[in-house]
Amino acid sequence: MAREESATDEDRARDAGLLDAARAGDPAALEALIARYQARIYRFGLKMCRDPEVAKDVVQDTLIAMARGVRDFRGGSSLSTWLYTIARSYCIKARRRSKFAPSDVQSIDATPALALPDPAPRSDDALDAKRTEQVLERAIVALDPKYREVLILRDVEGLTAPEVAEVLGISVDAVKSRLHRARMDVRARVAPALGIGPAPALADRRRGCPDVLGLFSRHLEGDVDAEVCAEMERHLAACEPCRGACASLRQVLGMCRAAPAEVPVTVQRSVQRALRDLLAPGA
Repeated sequence: MAREESATDEDRARDAGLLDAARAGDPAALEALIARYQARIYRFGLKMCRDPEVAKDVVQDTLIAMARGVRDFRGGSSLSTWLYTIARSYCIKARRRSKFAPSDVQSIDATPALALPDPAPRSDDALDAKRTEQVLERAIVALDPKYREVLILRDVEGLTAPEVAEVLGISVDAVKSRLHRARMDVRARVAPALGIGPAPALADRRRGCPDVLGLFSRHLEGDVDAEVCAEMERHLAACEPCRGACASLRQVLGMCRAAPAEVPVTVQRSVQRALRDLLAPGA
């Protein structure tokens, strides 16, 4: 089974080149970094804070903090780790300030979908895709925040487990434990919308089926050795229910990674104005 990687070497090299130029005072490089990350930070803020207005503040404050601090950033961590750490701190502050912050975790049925504009007439396939996207959104939002942020950082934003651990200030083992639980929960919630059956039950495992979803999730993190991986592949080749369960988890995680992120034009303009003010002579 091929294991999916996160950020590519090309992405890291591009970030490094832009960072060097931005630290040297090149405003175009700074603008390019903002353009590369503003949608990701907005998406993170939207999924974590569950409020488009708060997400607008998070992306603006994070990117302005980056612009102010980029010359002092020495690359002890990756750029994405640095930015998500900043964004997370703003999300936490916003949550503490809000008198509407929920005191408990809502169920998927009680959690409203994020506001979406009325779509133009669509084909049945497009409508089904939109409904599935909304089900996934609700499933992520329904997670306890400590599981939600791990899933968002790892499976939506594509950070590595060590990078997620750095952002959250917890161990890599804790990240992986929370991640596996979050993945199983989201898959279970999204499964009915995708026409997916339940995960193989304990009775199936007693008949010889391993915990394929747990193994597959661990495999994605590089925690399954070659021998166990080969044994799992042999089992999947012979067991259709387990094969379907793994395929469904891969499908759900693919949907997470493909989650749209579009920064409102008003937010983009606000960031641009703040950046111009920051870089103006005498500022």
